[in-house]
Amino acid sequence: MTRCLDPSALVAPIAAEEAVRRTVARALGALCRSVEAILQSPRGGSVGSEKGISVPDAADALRQAQVFMSDVSGPPESEAEQRRLMSTVHALDNASRLAEMASPENDLNAVSGWPDDVRAAELCADVMRRAASIAAEIAVLPGNARSKPPHPAPEAPSTDAAPNAQAASIQESLDQLERCAKELGEVRRTHRSATLSAVASGSLTAGEAIARVERVRSLDALTHHAWRSAAHLVGQGTSHIETQRGAS
Repeated sequence: MTRCLDPSALVAPIAAEEAVRRTVARALGALCRSVEAILQSPRGGSVGSEKGISVPDAADALRQAQVFMSDVSGPPESEAEQRRLMSTVHALDNASRLAEMASPENDLNAVSGWPDDVRAAELCADVMRRAASIAAEIAVLPGNARSKPPHPAPEAPSTDAAPNAQAASIQESLDQLERCAKELGEVRRTHRSATLSAVASGSLTAGEAIARVERVRSLDALTHHAWRSAAHLVGQGTSHIETQRGAS
């Protein structure tokens, strides 16, 4: 995952930014595929690895990307390059938070059979799948025919159908990520109220209720960080949800 972190790129800020961006994309893809797999696995499973890449491996790659970016010589030369760098730093931060929450110590698939709990897990798995798809588009090495990034958008219409189709596919995935994030946020709020109320009626113990609330909160946070990292990787880091939850 760190093969793009070539020390020769450090002399040019924009080259270093692109190296980090692709590294974040690879790590994000591995993390999202692993989380999706565990959410869809039988209860009692654990977060494993995706194509031989474990969650700790992805977390280590993100730490290496942080160190690499810290060694860049000088600031970007233009405002556009500064914006790209800022987006990549945000993507790196959100992916790092996702890695922390997806650590093997967390029991991500300990979801009860209650409808809201199941729906929260389904929404989170959908976000992971779509975020991984976006990350795969970004992660392709330079020189590959599929490596043209959709970030930023061209100023003039392109006559190349392939990049346009790629950009449309990524935009569709981003739109769906936002819809899932909004829906899961709503589920989390109603779920918390209903679950805690069940303690008063005797349907749940306080411990059971708090555990259920924490699980859905974790799924919501995983969804948020995967979505925000993917959005920042393609330069679309501003939204009304970000305003509501705080810039990230």
